Amino acid sequence: MYKIYGKGLDKSGRCYHYHQDNDIVGLKCSTCQKYFACYKCHDEMMDHNFAACDKNSHPVICGQCGTISNFDDYAKGCCPQCHTVFNPNCHLHWEIYFTEN
Repeated sequence: MYKIYGKGLDKSGRCYHYHQDNDIVGLKCSTCQKYFACYKCHDEMMDHNFAACDKNSHPVICGQCGTISNFDDYAKGCCPQCHTVFNPNCHLHWEIYFTEN
């Protein structure tokens, strides 16, 4: 089972920085290979900056059910397993979390 790390997390992976009902994903840092609620939590908790993951890997975890997803499944806007809707404004930060290679 994978874990979502962050500051002030609730049971679905919402943190102090992003805590709307649909802020329920963890995003993987390619350097430490851990899932974080957001890049801000990562950078506050780790000794390195958040590094984006390849879109073709499995860089996303659903905070509701724990399903690991690739970028294409994540970009559909909901968990492929439990169908919980993700925050549609997350696309504003995709360049921080995902790379093309």
